[in-house]
Amino acid sequence: MTGIRALADSLNISIGTVSRALNNKPGVNEETRARVLEMALRTGYVANAAGRNLRKGMTQTIGLMMGTGHGATAGGDNFFMAVTDAMQKAMQTEGVDLVLLPCHSEMDPLDFLRRTLTRGTIDGIILTATKVQDPRIALLRDARMPFMTLGRSATPGDYLWMDLDFESAAGQAVAHLAELGHRRIAVGIPAGDANLSQLYRHGWKRAMTELGLPTGDDLIFAENGSEEGGALVAAQVVKAADRPTAMLMCSEPMISGFYGGLINNGLRPGPDISVIGFRQSPLLRHLAPPISCFDINLDQLGQRMAHAILTLVYEPSAPDPQPEIMPISFIVTASVQPPAKSAAT
Repeated sequence: MTGIRALADSLNISIGTVSRALNNKPGVNEETRARVLEMALRTGYVANAAGRNLRKGMTQTIGLMMGTGHGATAGGDNFFMAVTDAMQKAMQTEGVDLVLLPCHSEMDPLDFLRRTLTRGTIDGIILTATKVQDPRIALLRDARMPFMTLGRSATPGDYLWMDLDFESAAGQAVAHLAELGHRRIAVGIPAGDANLSQLYRHGWKRAMTELGLPTGDDLIFAENGSEEGGALVAAQVVKAADRPTAMLMCSEPMISGFYGGLINNGLRPGPDISVIGFRQSPLLRHLAPPISCFDINLDQLGQRMAHAILTLVYEPSAPDPQPEIMPISFIVTASVQPPAKSAAT
């Protein structure tokens, strides 16, 4: 395995020139750049974590830790790919690489994170799928690894995060349904300790309470965040003695299963039970009627996350970037209608 000094010696050029050529930096002519890349491939050159850009200890690489094997990531949803693409584009303009760190649902995320840190291959990391109490945050803080999270957490301490406005989405949905005459408005969330589920349920409960509407446990449905989970919610709703007239859901796979479950039991999404989701998704493009949900600019989200983590990691003298909640806008479709007369009376 060849190091950068040996590579430079073999070409009879400076280490700085080799570094700029390898990292596609300006100041190197195309002929020299091609020579460097050809020799690097021929000799098996691998950049070390401390010297890629001649800044001690910096690799010019940010890691994105993602859970796989369950939920949206395993269900073909485009959320993470859209956000990741925007982050990568923004980082490339600064000469920084974004690497995915997939952690399977059967793996211990703390062990996975410890192994990642000991390799010394990243300068900072972005966590996703935050929990209400997330021990990964304390681990990174203790390790003095710069990080930010996509999603909030109740874990104590100050840290950089960016999130979607789950509470506002639930609140706006409840208010709109109440204006149409709905009173029994249910909420369906992924089971477990994902913080987004708790935020969405809290937003639903706060809005319902402010409007004097019921918030009993019979209106809260927590199942696996998948199509199967959504179908299970539909089966429970159909059999309920006092059936809700509307359902809010913050999981796109669950919505698909919920639609199918209603239809299989002779109920129509919209006319019989109004349904509101959280965000637009290709997973739901086949639904009829189209789902009422919220528009979120994923490209903007990815760009802002990239700029925030780059500032945190590579610009220590700059003001610290601040936590941020991304704006959303409500899109109403025929999946929301006034409650059926039999339910409203």
